[in-house]
Amino acid sequence: MSRPPLLLVHGAWHGAWCWREHVTGYFEALGHEVHTVDLRGHREGAGAPRLGWHSVADYVADVAAAVDRIGRAPVLVGHSMGGFVVQKYLEEHPAAGAVLVASVPPRGVIGVVAGLARRHPGRLLRSLSTFDLYPLVRGPERTREMFYSGALDDAAVARYSAALGNESYRAFLDMMVLSLPRRTKIRGRAPMLVLGGAEDRIFPPADVRATAAAYGTTAQIFDGMAHNLMLEVGWERVAEAIEEWLASLPG
Repeated sequence: MSRPPLLLVHGAWHGAWCWREHVTGYFEALGHEVHTVDLRGHREGAGAPRLGWHSVADYVADVAAAVDRIGRAPVLVGHSMGGFVVQKYLEEHPAAGAVLVASVPPRGVIGVVAGLARRHPGRLLRSLSTFDLYPLVRGPERTREMFYSGALDDAAVARYSAALGNESYRAFLDMMVLSLPRRTKIRGRAPMLVLGGAEDRIFPPADVRATAAAYGTTAQIFDGMAHNLMLEVGWERVAEAIEEWLASLPG
C-alpha cells in the first residue's frame, strides 16, 4: 500500500511559502506526495492588505477542498493557526494522521492575548481596536520576537517578514472563543503527533504539552527553537521527527 500524501497547512499571517522554503522538498526527496494550501486571503508577498472577514470554518472548507483535489485522505500537517484548522477539520472529516506543529491549543489563543497584553499592551490595544492584526508582526524586529530564536540570521528574518500578510480578525475571534475545537469529537479520530519549540513565545512548551494531553499523546519539544519550526535553524530535526513518525503509521 502506498504511503498517504501530506497536506501542509500554514498558520496566521503566513502562506504556503513557509513550507516550500525547506519542508516540501525534504519530503518529496524521500518519496512522499506533498501538497500545500494557501488559505483564502493568504499568498506569498501579500504585504499588509486588510484581510477579509474569513472564519475558521472558511479555512476548514479550504482544507476540505484541497483534500478533495488530492483524492484520498492525507496526513494533515498544521502549523500554529493551521494546527487549529486541522483540529476543526478532524471534527467532521477523516484523515490518515495529523501533525500539530506549534499549534494553537484546544483552549484557543487566550494565552497569546494575555502574553501580548503584558509585553506590549499599547500595540495589542491598537490592533484590537482597529480590527487590524498586521501591526503585531510588522517589520523584522517584531517578526523575530514573535516567530524566531536568535539563531536565525537577520537576512532570513527580513525576507520572511516581507512575506507576511494580515490575518482575519474573525478567525482570531473564532480561535479566541467562538469556535474552539470539540476535543471529544477529535480524540482518537486519527493518529496524532504534537511538536513544539522550547523557545516558542506564542505557544510555549506548557501549551504544547497540554495540547498533546488533550488528544491522548505526548509532545516532542525541540531545544533552541522558537515558533516557526519549519523555518528555524534546526528545521531538519523537526522534519526528521515527522518522517520517523510517518514511518510508524499502520500500513
